[in-house]
Amino acid sequence: MKIVTWNINGIRARLGNFTHWLRESSPDIACLQEIKCSDDQFPRAEVEALGYNVETFGQKGFNGVAILSKLPFDEVNRGLPGDDGDEQARFIEGVFSTKSGALRVASIYLPNGNPLGSEKFPYKLAWMSRLECWATERLGLEEPLVLAGDYNVIPEPIDARFPENWVNDALFQPETRQAFRRLENLGFTEAVRSLTDAPLIYTFWDYQAGAWQKNNGIRIDHLMLSPEAANLLASGSIEKHVRAWEKPSDHVPVSVELSLDPA
Repeated sequence: MKIVTWNINGIRARLGNFTHWLRESSPDIACLQEIKCSDDQFPRAEVEALGYNVETFGQKGFNGVAILSKLPFDEVNRGLPGDDGDEQARFIEGVFSTKSGALRVASIYLPNGNPLGSEKFPYKLAWMSRLECWATERLGLEEPLVLAGDYNVIPEPIDARFPENWVNDALFQPETRQAFRRLENLGFTEAVRSLTDAPLIYTFWDYQAGAWQKNNGIRIDHLMLSPEAANLLASGSIEKHVRAWEKPSDHVPVSVELSLDPA
């Protein structure tokens, strides 16, 4: 079963790219971030025509997450628990049936946190703390769980072409990286780094200053696997070629293959 995360950076602006990618990559489950539209504005008909069930947690103009699945949804949960006043659309969870039992997949768009010194950085850290609490509870179910998304976290210096350029950025702050490590320490496996320790592997290239052409990238899109999911990990990839398409997102899809079969 192929599960993919992709920050699409505006689904309506990149619908042609996206439907082309769906046909080419053919994920079983696709987790999207920054759909940048309300639920009623999501191009549901175009996606459903390609054989996908669609669940969204949208927000007009920015943020917004979605899960598309060839499998029917057994359960859908929107919004990360822990702050009833948080109105930002950054989290959606889907539950699916497989021959081995339940599979849980969450699409997350973790706050950026910039600029440092503003209220946005404490919000980022508080959101990560809420995610840790939620993940701790979900791990108790002992089911395959995939936390897929744009984490806005550069885990290690190897994950940036020029880490020195990010020392004053929220994505690379010690507190940010420590919160990410706490998630790993709960028992989650970061899929890409479990498969390779190679340098120059990135998932985001800024639109400015020829970052793509110079491979001046960072790796901030991650798939975190519960122990039960990690035991099923067969392979993974970063679909870097998508960044070279016309009018691309500044992120590219990241995928894993799990040894699971639909029910």
